Amino acid sequence: MWYIIFAVLTLISIFGLYKLFIKAGQKGWEAIVPFYREYIFAQLTGRPTWWVFLLIVPIVNIFVFYGLYLDFIKSFGKRRFWENAAAVIAPFIVLPLWANDPTVKYLGKSASPEFKEKYPYKKSFAREWADAIVFATVAASLIRGFLIEAYMIPTGSMERSLLVGDFLFVSKLNYGPRIPMTPIAFPFAHHTMPLTGGKAYSEILKLPYYRLPGFQDIKRNDVVVFNYPMEADAPLNRPVDKRENYIKRCVGMPGDTISIKDAILFVNGKIGYQPPEAQLGYYVFTDGSGLSPQRLLEKRIENYFYGQEPYILLMTKEEAEDVKTWSNVKQVIPNIQKSGDTEAAQGTFPNNEHYNWNYDNFGPLIIPAKGWTVQLNEMSMPLYERAITVYEGNILEKKADGFYINGKLANSYTFKMNYYWMMGDNRHNSLDARSWGFVPEDHIVGKALFVWMSHDKDGTFLSKIRWNRIFKGIE
Repeated sequence: MWYIIFAVLTLISIFGLYKLFIKAGQKGWEAIVPFYREYIFAQLTGRPTWWVFLLIVPIVNIFVFYGLYLDFIKSFGKRRFWENAAAVIAPFIVLPLWANDPTVKYLGKSASPEFKEKYPYKKSFAREWADAIVFATVAASLIRGFLIEAYMIPTGSMERSLLVGDFLFVSKLNYGPRIPMTPIAFPFAHHTMPLTGGKAYSEILKLPYYRLPGFQDIKRNDVVVFNYPMEADAPLNRPVDKRENYIKRCVGMPGDTISIKDAILFVNGKIGYQPPEAQLGYYVFTDGSGLSPQRLLEKRIENYFYGQEPYILLMTKEEAEDVKTWSNVKQVIPNIQKSGDTEAAQGTFPNNEHYNWNYDNFGPLIIPAKGWTVQLNEMSMPLYERAITVYEGNILEKKADGFYINGKLANSYTFKMNYYWMMGDNRHNSLDARSWGFVPEDHIVGKALFVWMSHDKDGTFLSKIRWNRIFKGIE
């Protein structure tokens, strides 16, 4: 239904633009052809035609399109603030109205000095700046909130699929834009005020979770940006949409059974996603001469522990084989935690004595799906209590005669949301679901699309930019 409504409104808007093109002395079909339409916009408004080439640049293309589009509207004398706003927010209403209004005529190239001299439209200095700031703020907020947002990789949890210093574009459209749950917020700040610190949002107004229709559902092994679930807890107690953004790979879908055996992921009993350049920790023993920090840096091998030998290096399997050939290296052993290792289980979900799981030997565990019913008992509660209480907002109590949910005796619970299992490709250097469990669907922000810039902080002056990663798609 949403797609049908969107399609109908789009066709009405195009019809209005079609007729306005005819009013401007152009052929109506030119309003339908992307890029060529913007070329005609530039011709009709007096803007440089080279602006059209900027339409291939992500994010920039949005501003260029609306700049040309609003200049086109101004060429028909529509220069008031509300007219510009209506042309952006409700083109399916105003474009057909103006197109069928005989008093609305094409006046000339709105960006030209001649037009401004012939049709003066005075604005105070303050009004000029106010309009510019409002339009820029609204446009950028809408783009970031509902279309696409830039994101930087701050840690090595996704190495080598994504590198520290990669700048990504994250699409909100793929899974459907999420309506802001905390709509009163300082523009361009996520949860903390720049410079001054403190909250950048107000919780006076809170909206329930709702997501607009997207182009697709989340697929297993998608690289996903989501809000970090643990920031629901003290001392931060942040609302869902103001929790820190994390990026991981969605290796488990609602209803899947997840397990890890000797650092190998299994999904529903079959081997799950294995990153092509998966990194694991390896113990490295030398003849006592040690490893050269410069050599490790040149090969971009991370030394996880800078103490006495053995070294703990995070490497791909191929890199481990290469290190074995170094003249002073005596032994290279994978650092895989043993099943049932109580010490290794510390900090591993669900952090309960009944489950001595660790990062390398974990599960099996069923991921909750919307409509799935779990029996409430001593074994299931450690796994699902947080989802029932924190994420789905129920009050759960244990009494002598059983478990109570919202004051009523219950021996089972049916989940209201889908949940996902997020893991880093760098399996031995990732704070992920193995530490904090499930990610609810209302925490999903968007899908990582491609790298638009990559900065290597350890590179030389000429190699700071990783040119081979620019516009690299994310798989």
